[in-house]
Amino acid sequence: MTEPAWSVVLAGGIGSRFWPLSTPERPKQLLPLVDERPLLVATLQRMHDLVPHERTLVLTNASLVDPICAAVPELSRANIVPEPRPAGTAAALAFAAAEIARRAGPETVMICVHADWAIADEPGFRATLERAVGVAREQHGLVTVGIVPTRPDPGFGYIEPGDAVAGSPARRVRRFIEKPTRERAVELCASSCLWNSGIFVWRVGDFLDEVRKHTPEVAPALDEIDGKPDSLARFFASVKSVSVDVGVLERSDCVYVVPGDFGWDDVGTWASLHRVRVQDGHGNVVSGTAVVSDATNNVVHAEGNAVVLFGVSDLVVVTRDGLTLVTTRDRSVDLKGLIESLPPGIQART
Repeated sequence: MTEPAWSVVLAGGIGSRFWPLSTPERPKQLLPLVDERPLLVATLQRMHDLVPHERTLVLTNASLVDPICAAVPELSRANIVPEPRPAGTAAALAFAAAEIARRAGPETVMICVHADWAIADEPGFRATLERAVGVAREQHGLVTVGIVPTRPDPGFGYIEPGDAVAGSPARRVRRFIEKPTRERAVELCASSCLWNSGIFVWRVGDFLDEVRKHTPEVAPALDEIDGKPDSLARFFASVKSVSVDVGVLERSDCVYVVPGDFGWDDVGTWASLHRVRVQDGHGNVVSGTAVVSDATNNVVHAEGNAVVLFGVSDLVVVTRDGLTLVTTRDRSVDLKGLIESLPPGIQART
């Protein structure tokens, strides 16, 4: 990379779909779900060859600053941004962009990633980001990385590429498509649409210009970011919640997409571990002490207790601290609703 870039890692939330393992005190991004490393640690290590820790901002919940400092001691506390309240990705990324502009200037390129991804081909991932950085610098536009789909997944948003950009790996974005039905997802994959990964690359000044033009939910609050100790609180108190896709990208006419094919997956549910972890000869994914006999395509996480599965398929079984969850891989996406309906004594364990 010819000029120093910055990275921004979105690491908020608790990952309630990984209940009962993920809790407010031990959220998903600090758990070793894909390999032996916590997801956030894996993300920062993956980015380090492109962007060192001193040029990395981590945006997270205020309650997670100390746990993140403990998990990543080489990351300066000054580079951990504790969001006072959830306000959507448009506000979070606008604050990060303004902070980077203040520290390094408006022409600095910012690479935005999330802390809860699995990446199979890390060199390919970094090479794609370098191509996206080049497009952002050349076009002065907002660049997203669209993942070449491996299946018609209705759980992801999609990007429809438009006109090619001469001499560039990028195409203009024709439109963003919200999470479709399964039938529609099949059609989108057949028409060469891409998954909307949430990987964004842009010069911070260009992004802030687009926010000022198109995002009234956030733009007036940018004046609150002045480097004073209370600017973070003032900014988040003034914004209205909106995602960066809806609030900025869908309203802008200078958005580009660079295709990526590096084994990307969103670690969003227990079922996703079936795709990203090593399976045994019968398609089971097992963590902890478990015996699996005459059983196929299950996800098992045994923490503190042994688990025995016999003659079952497509289940998720999680045991932790005397609590056991049993569901199907298909229904594991619905755990948010389940948690809200639990009796107070069990809900208190979350």
